[in-house]
Amino acid sequence: MASITIRNLDEEVKTRLRVRAAKHHRSMEAEVRLILRDAVGRKGSARNLARKIRSRIAPLGGVDLELPPREPGREPPSFD
Repeated sequence: MASITIRNLDEEVKTRLRVRAAKHHRSMEAEVRLILRDAVGRKGSARNLARKIRSRIAPLGGVDLELPPREPGREPPSFD
């Protein structure tokens, strides 16, 4: 396992961390490990908006749409 040292930590932050660790019946070191694991372990895919929308709408079923036939594009304008 790796180790890190955090320098210049505010005394207030250290105090709040100590209180939080005590509240959860853990050491400060264990509390920091858990906080870091949660913060870094989050996957970007969970924040994917399209995936979230699909997951909410999927149970409602789908809709069959008639798509119009494709037509050739128009000629681009001439600036002569």
